[in-house]
Amino acid sequence: MAQTEHFAARTDVLAPAVDVVVARMRALRADWPPSDGVAVFNQVYLTVTEEIGLRIDDGRGFTDPRAACALDALFAGRYLAAVDAVAEGGRPPACWQPLFQYRRHPGVRPLQFALAGINAHIGHDLALAVVDSCQMLECEPAELEDEFERVGDILVSLEERIREDLMPGPDFLEIADPLTHLLGSWSLDRARDAAWSAARVLWGLRELPGLAGEFRERMDAGVGLVGRCLLTPLR
Repeated sequence: MAQTEHFAARTDVLAPAVDVVVARMRALRADWPPSDGVAVFNQVYLTVTEEIGLRIDDGRGFTDPRAACALDALFAGRYLAAVDAVAEGGRPPACWQPLFQYRRHPGVRPLQFALAGINAHIGHDLALAVVDSCQMLECEPAELEDEFERVGDILVSLEERIREDLMPGPDFLEIADPLTHLLGSWSLDRARDAAWSAARVLWGLRELPGLAGEFRERMDAGVGLVGRCLLTPLR
């Protein structure tokens, strides 16, 4: 079998999972008002996921489409699990709690909601999704690094557009300075690098479940603290 045919056969198994994720996020967009803070993040993430799906489908940028599908679907699944936990009256991971708690706060700007969601998802969920993908595909993290970097590159390419679309205009000059200061303290590139390091640590600790669990809890709490800072009300 030619390499392209081999990749296509492997991708067919996981591609529907990406389609299911996109459909679920579109349904959430229809259910939530645009002003809802979680809806703001959901729209941003839907845009990213649709772009990744398009690139997987047409073969642009991913050397192993099956690995890209697995990482994308398992990554998104952690966000959707947090949504389901809240809908069922439970508690999401600590990293997601600030976004759900402040989702209707009138003093928090849309850009803050978007970046708080990205912080939770990249800072906590991405490392766990890498480990989940390695277990599913029976591979080492190093074998997923190319796909990890390509997904990260798509996120970075969209970050500036997100900031431009959601940054307050001239009518909000009174909060522009504190908002710029607040958002300048967080970097998607640094969060992505930290996620890769955390994934490698967790993979190395897979035979030590107690220590791995403690590491996950500390990571979850730390990302949640950053999220709470990003959601500081500015009016």
